[in-house]
Amino acid sequence: MITAPDLVVAVGPALFEVVVTGKGDGEVRDVFLADPQEPATGQPGDLVLGLGLRDAEDAVELVERCAAGNASGVVLRTTLAHEPTVVAAADRWLLTLVALQPSVTWAHVVWLLRGVIDRAAAPDSPAAGDAGVHQELFALADAAAAIVDAPVTIEDNQSRVLAYSSGQDFTDPTRVSTIVGRRVPPEVIAHFRARGIFRRLARSSEPFLVPDGPNGIRPRLVVPVRAGGEWLGSIWAVVDGPVSDEVTAELSNAASVLALHLLRLRAQADVARRSAIDRLRTILRQFSPDNPLDVRLPRQPWRVVALGSPDGYDVPQQLDLWESTGRRHGWSEPQLADLDGTVLAVVTDADGPGSWTWLSKLVTEQAKTAPGTIAAAGGPARGPADLPSSRAQAVELLGLVRRGTAPGPALPVEEAWHVLTVHRAVTSLDTTKLDGPLATLLRHDIEHDTGFVETLQAWLEYPGQPQRAARELHLHTNTLRHRMKRIGEIAALDLSSPRERLALQLQIAAVRTEH
Repeated sequence: MITAPDLVVAVGPALFEVVVTGKGDGEVRDVFLADPQEPATGQPGDLVLGLGLRDAEDAVELVERCAAGNASGVVLRTTLAHEPTVVAAADRWLLTLVALQPSVTWAHVVWLLRGVIDRAAAPDSPAAGDAGVHQELFALADAAAAIVDAPVTIEDNQSRVLAYSSGQDFTDPTRVSTIVGRRVPPEVIAHFRARGIFRRLARSSEPFLVPDGPNGIRPRLVVPVRAGGEWLGSIWAVVDGPVSDEVTAELSNAASVLALHLLRLRAQADVARRSAIDRLRTILRQFSPDNPLDVRLPRQPWRVVALGSPDGYDVPQQLDLWESTGRRHGWSEPQLADLDGTVLAVVTDADGPGSWTWLSKLVTEQAKTAPGTIAAAGGPARGPADLPSSRAQAVELLGLVRRGTAPGPALPVEEAWHVLTVHRAVTSLDTTKLDGPLATLLRHDIEHDTGFVETLQAWLEYPGQPQRAARELHLHTNTLRHRMKRIGEIAALDLSSPRERLALQLQIAAVRTEH
């Protein structure tokens, strides 16, 4: 399932902008091209594309018809979507209103949106996957190579090779290693970065020639691929020298078509990622043996880790931060999801990237430069049914690390069982209904402005060590003994009883937690 706002987020701001969110919870199952001469506006689940509208009056009428037909949303050209009367109508009917940039045709919009919607409807189906887009990218690479009469690669904005033309035999060693490794070699990236190539790609849409370089690097014609000002990738052609303006113009036109393919590929990847997160979230909340485990998890045994980030990040940003951090340090398939406001990871108890041992070291290192980076691991999960309990332990422990009750930055439940035990016992006590000697001491402290509860706490925390307890209270040892004698006169205590000492410590901890 994908909603209209989610669809816009998946494609990105290069083409679309949500002007009015509306209800925002209706599933988009298809797109419908609305003809202004026809009364039909599709059916529930349709995202309506408003083409051929003459003015704001036509747009308002379409919005009202879409709302009456329970459409999931309406897409209008930017000028009409921002008209005050159109915005007011969408607000009134709680209909999602999306603005479309003027640089793309409606036919391309239909192709782009239907590809993403199909992927959302069947995220695991090969027919709805990325294979079709990748095949089209290779065809575009061949078409670009025919235009420039030179070998071509298509790369994303991370220098990863998405497609390449046939006839790569007559090129330089750098191009061969780029294709074999599916990304530009680091030393070549460093060379291009030093020449300002990537800075130019990020800022300009004009093609440019990169001269030859060391180690047999031949000249390249580079064509930035952009959509709505956003840099998506580039076309790289190995040429012998300057290229004519006509050829450059044709390659620029090819880049415009390529931009839509890259948007669709990115959007489908985003939909697949959202689907994986949703499935993982489901089994972390409550695993059901009736539903098959359709999540790709590391090898068993597992454990769930609750992750904390520095202040200033919302949950989606934390999710992105942990995913990029994990991948950058060798975790090829981070198993991450957010649940009830906490980012969670499923790791293996074995060694290597994606294990708890690896993650705890990473968190400890990250915390040195980014305070607030913490991780709390629940107990081992021998099977899917154990994941929810491991998750509950991890979330509970993360809260204690955040409050400073348990040590961080990376802590497994095995090292904090005593902290958790006390915390659970303390939080189960109702401090408004305390009885026994502590209630008497609390009343005495309030009425006479004494600190007997604090004195008793220190005495209990350092049994048989009156000097240590006195130092904690900044008292003389004889003063401490005098206070303890007075406490015994006020409240009936039997400090020789281990059970009574434990009960008093739990009650004091509960009172301190409340305050």
